[in-house]
Amino acid sequence: MPILPRSFVMKPLIAVVGSTGTGKSKLAVDLASRFNGEIINGDAMQMYCGLPIITNQIPVEERNGIPHHLISCVKLEEQPWWVGRFKNECLRLIDEIHGRGKLPILVGGTHYYTQPVLFKNQLVGDDPTAAEGDGDRDDSESSAKWPILDAPTDVLLQKLREVDPVMADRWHPNEPRKIRRSLEIYFQTGRPASEVYAEQQRLKQGQLRFPTTVFWVHSEKQTLNDRLEKRVDAMVEQGLMGEAKRMSDYVQEKKAQGVPVDQTRGVWVSIGYKELAPYFEALSSGSLSETGLESLKRSCVESVKSATRQYANAQIKFIRTKLCKALVDAGATDRLYLLDSTDVESWTQSITEPSELIVRALLDDTPAPDPKSLSELAHTVLGAIETEPQSESTFMTKCFTCDICHKTMQGEDQWQIHIKGGVHKRTLRRAAKLAARDEYLRRQQEAPKEEDGVST
Repeated sequence: MPILPRSFVMKPLIAVVGSTGTGKSKLAVDLASRFNGEIINGDAMQMYCGLPIITNQIPVEERNGIPHHLISCVKLEEQPWWVGRFKNECLRLIDEIHGRGKLPILVGGTHYYTQPVLFKNQLVGDDPTAAEGDGDRDDSESSAKWPILDAPTDVLLQKLREVDPVMADRWHPNEPRKIRRSLEIYFQTGRPASEVYAEQQRLKQGQLRFPTTVFWVHSEKQTLNDRLEKRVDAMVEQGLMGEAKRMSDYVQEKKAQGVPVDQTRGVWVSIGYKELAPYFEALSSGSLSETGLESLKRSCVESVKSATRQYANAQIKFIRTKLCKALVDAGATDRLYLLDSTDVESWTQSITEPSELIVRALLDDTPAPDPKSLSELAHTVLGAIETEPQSESTFMTKCFTCDICHKTMQGEDQWQIHIKGGVHKRTLRRAAKLAARDEYLRRQQEAPKEEDGVST
């Protein structure tokens, strides 16, 4: 019987994470080419077909003949994939790739999709109560069983307060899908979602599924922002407007047929469509002059750039808080390697050489370098994460409502920032002045009555 290579027996996995615009796809192709790998897409938007520009799919000519899975495989009219479905399909593909004696490489920026693949029984993302294997649920089925799930958000939130005040305190009133999901869990299980989640937390089963190396491709903020702005301009030149218009036309066509399109999910929330929607609405209605349309178009493109920068920040925040915390819990912080892609001209020295050295160490089961030793940026960022105090659990985060300012904040940190902020203090002073004025007017109105009483 032939002796199998150690790397084949150990079933390793490479994960490539990072914000948009840092070079994740290029690194994945480089590693797959070097180590006989296959790539699994971990970007929720890149799963949609027919929209390569708006979803930033790696061009076929740049894939170097490497098989890419779960990319351009979902049609516009199909239901969006939930996290559980993605996880199950991804694990199936990883098993198949291992079966072919090849190295699976998971790459993508939808980190709440990829993290449940990396860790056993990991509840992550914005809805931590979504149980594993729950990715194929259909909203229409739940609505048929429990019609209240289609009620307005304020009704859902009130019902959730009755059955699960812990989760009701956690969600912001502007998070209808999360409120709905928490209530749905209660109906499905007969138990509060907070209780279900707390029980799973107690199991402490957050270990890595495979011998894994995680590469975090990262760039300094200003350089990344400049890169993202240029990339949006390039996307416009390559046909971004055309793809967004096809999406807009699809929505209008379905609307004419009396078929509503849920634009709060799936590719309809992708950056590049929703920001350009006002332009296409004005174009369709003929409400603006040609000059007005051009001005609106420029404004919408600027919104795409702004949203892209914000998304990059959110991706980095997820890695720093959720991914790093999961690695700490799993005792696997030495599996995370930050690769500095700030200077693309030094890609070979900064990315290719260290990543190949680290993958070889994983496959040969030999010592790998200290993650902080790879670059000055790695030393700074990873060192800062190590010294950061553990933030409050995502699950335990509560919402606080300021009755004076009529605003709702998530978490103690945001609440403290608000009550110490200038806006809140000015509102308090203004409220105090109004209260004093009302009291003065009240007394003025009562004074004549008292005088009348005396004279009588």
